[in-house]
Amino acid sequence: MVAEPLKTLFYPFEAEALPLPRKDARVLFLGAEPGFRLPAGFDTALHLVQGFRPHFRALQASGHTVMPRAEGEGYDIALVLAGRHRGQNELHIAEAVERTAPGAPVVVAGSKDDGIDSLRKRIDALAPLEGHLPKHHGVAFWFRRAGTQAAATLRAGNPDLVVEGGFRTKPGMFSFDRIDVGSKLLAANLPDDLKGNVADFCAGWGYLAAEVLQRSQCLSALDLYEADFEALEAARLNVHGAIEPRFFWTDLLTEAVERRYDAIVMNPPFHSGRAAEPGIGAGMIRAASKALKPGGRLFMVANRQLPYEEMLSAAFASHAEITRDDMFKVFSARR
Repeated sequence: MVAEPLKTLFYPFEAEALPLPRKDARVLFLGAEPGFRLPAGFDTALHLVQGFRPHFRALQASGHTVMPRAEGEGYDIALVLAGRHRGQNELHIAEAVERTAPGAPVVVAGSKDDGIDSLRKRIDALAPLEGHLPKHHGVAFWFRRAGTQAAATLRAGNPDLVVEGGFRTKPGMFSFDRIDVGSKLLAANLPDDLKGNVADFCAGWGYLAAEVLQRSQCLSALDLYEADFEALEAARLNVHGAIEPRFFWTDLLTEAVERRYDAIVMNPPFHSGRAAEPGIGAGMIRAASKALKPGGRLFMVANRQLPYEEMLSAAFASHAEITRDDMFKVFSARR
């Protein structure tokens, strides 16, 4: 099923509020997600930008040109699909302004539930809008690129952050403005004798991996796996020590892990959009079991209400709850 904001984004072209692009136009699409359908006559090649590995792979499989980070400049049109993260939305719009040609339209759309009306008013104050249309429980709005002052203002309002411990992050990443409480609980309960080949699954911007590297003196390898491209790029800056970590931009639910590990640490996601999906964590548990050597250990944290015990029993020879607090529980499991 096509997400409503994807349909909203192309509605101005369907409604003829905006002309269809020329066949030879270069169109940049930031935040592209799988499943979009182009209006009749929209025959221009798109340059898609998507840093979330599952979406990236799905778009590639559909035959699209897709990149994890925007490249190039002088685009004739920019499309921006807005999501739930205000800072990330504003940075995408800044990128669209910077990479389009003077006078090029920048079209933005998102869901009313995700605050698109507030974003529209914010942008209108910086770059007067040419028009806007509500449709499919969302709003599309557009303006013309006139200089880069709007982009500079948006970037100044959403700088890279340095959180507790000197970790560098950016808006839009998981727990970008603080160390995640669940990850802290897991780190506090990790053993000091981790050794051999160790991996951090769902590594984010690298907090857990940095903790492992700091406290474990007998590591032979440390590998980080993460589906968010920008978070993994931040982890490259945040995780360094006596051994050189390796970084893998990977969808652990669908892409095989080739290396085998003595231990894996993990704080798996359990949401897809607004909806809780414990199946994501269950899939991560299966992936961890496959990637561990016989006798290898998993250490993971989860929200207290999530029913992972049955999956741990099915995928591991043994498991135990190490600790819990009001929000989280920490498990260990042996392959």
